[in-house]
Amino acid sequence: MESCNGEMQRCCDLNSDFADCSEAYLHVNDSNGNSSVHTEQEVENFRRKLKYFFMSPCDKFKARGRKPWKLTLQIIKIAVITMQLVWFGLSNQMVVQFKEENLMTFRHLFLMNFDDVRSDTFSVYTQRDVYTHIKYAVQQFLMLPNITLGNHEYERVGGVYTPLNLCQQFYRNGSISPANESFRIDVQVDEECLQIYPMQPFKTLKANPLNLTLHFERLLIVTIRFALKAINLQTVQCHELPDCYKFNIMITFDNRPRSGEIKIDLDYDVKINECRDWIVIGASPRNLYMTVLFDVMIILTLVASLVLCTRSVIAGVLLLFEYTEFFSSRYGKRVSLSERMEFINGWCIVIVVSDVLTITGSVLKIIIQLKAVESYDLCSILLGTGTMMVWFGVLRYMGYFKKYNILIITLRAAFPNVIRFTCCAAMIYLGYCFCGWIVLGPYHRKFRTLNVVSESLFSLINGDDMFASFKNMQQKSYVVWLFSRLYLYTFVSLFIYMVLSLFITLITDTYDTIKHQQSVSEPISDLHAFILQCKDSPESGCFSVDNTKHTCIICCLQRTRRSKDTSDR
Repeated sequence: MESCNGEMQRCCDLNSDFADCSEAYLHVNDSNGNSSVHTEQEVENFRRKLKYFFMSPCDKFKARGRKPWKLTLQIIKIAVITMQLVWFGLSNQMVVQFKEENLMTFRHLFLMNFDDVRSDTFSVYTQRDVYTHIKYAVQQFLMLPNITLGNHEYERVGGVYTPLNLCQQFYRNGSISPANESFRIDVQVDEECLQIYPMQPFKTLKANPLNLTLHFERLLIVTIRFALKAINLQTVQCHELPDCYKFNIMITFDNRPRSGEIKIDLDYDVKINECRDWIVIGASPRNLYMTVLFDVMIILTLVASLVLCTRSVIAGVLLLFEYTEFFSSRYGKRVSLSERMEFINGWCIVIVVSDVLTITGSVLKIIIQLKAVESYDLCSILLGTGTMMVWFGVLRYMGYFKKYNILIITLRAAFPNVIRFTCCAAMIYLGYCFCGWIVLGPYHRKFRTLNVVSESLFSLINGDDMFASFKNMQQKSYVVWLFSRLYLYTFVSLFIYMVLSLFITLITDTYDTIKHQQSVSEPISDLHAFILQCKDSPESGCFSVDNTKHTCIICCLQRTRRSKDTSDR
């Protein structure tokens, strides 16, 4: 600091025409020597340090010649992560397509007279139909190798085919007499099962060839379980090893409501394993594992981004502590929460979270490609959320341009008011949800469950399917029908014409305020006002840390020249 003061003295001597410089120097040396110069220089250096911290990457490059490695890394990361997501999406799409097509195949194979249009309401209503559908499913299972168009086969365990399990669950004892309005039920549930192995002779002439008697008066559910295996060969075209699938199929005849309607459904659990023995002709193993190498490179890129962004967050926190101590000791003021949040780089936190999610998803993707696990859904959530937040992080660099950052500043400024307004509106919304569920649920399909009620009301706010909500209301109870009209009209009027309009007004008012502040260049906070006192441009050389003497001389000359120009004007 003494050498810097000496340089400042020589600067004033060389520029004796600038009276402000010499007067300032003489004033600070009247009482305590260099102590006052030291204090003022520290303030200026700290102001310059704050300004450099909030500079854009381009300005930082002009100020100190620091390469924008983090910006470059983010651009590269966006490109490679998007490519990874697209490749994984295409691969996952083949898996999902194969599973969905197999589900549709199994329903057409094992469910009698299955229709795609009414697949959600596939039911039977007579005892004879129940036996007929069970017999049909068993017959199709036994004849599967001769009728299927796919590569479906029975599961083998120890060289023996696994059987089909036909089970019924029913109350242990009971008698029901609706005519006498009496019943006696033992709630203990028993189960009877029948195993049928493939390739055994099967006669179809009897009405009940399975020698199975269903206890309809006590019947709860009938299940048919069996396992099939298949291989998904279409992945070879994408340079991936084919997967071996095991489908644990279950056909359910649900009689638990005991309403006279037995609903029939077919579903399965899928296990994806690596095939034990495989030979792929026309594709080398190196090409099959190129995606694994690409994922490893992405993980290394993400680790580098994670380190850089974490370092930026830590630097911001340390500078926050320094600014808080400086502001308290010099001005005796307490730094507000909004000013503290200026130092916490939210965009870097978003990028850090994104990197953690994407690294986890990439590792899981590698494990999936090595056929160790089959958590496609979890991997999709991690990679999808990570990629979404990576693209959100680009807004950080758009915010350095005044014509683009208006959206970001508006959202940040309006966020507290929006949260408070949303909490108040949510109370009204939940009240309508509970009321609609309990009153309109028995008479309207869109109000049967709380989840469906919430979805229906949210659709009404957006003006979707409004006429159907009014029309589909059953008129069995005239009082409830009148209440439904009052309920729907008041909800639509309140939320569309008032709540939604007020919500939009909050955003537009904040936008107008921010736009006015930018037009008149008003400092938003004490922090910004303090930084604006630093008139050094990024190209001035005052931000260089390589040559202290050179920096002091340059900054002194620039400040005295600015003072001279101001006085002349």
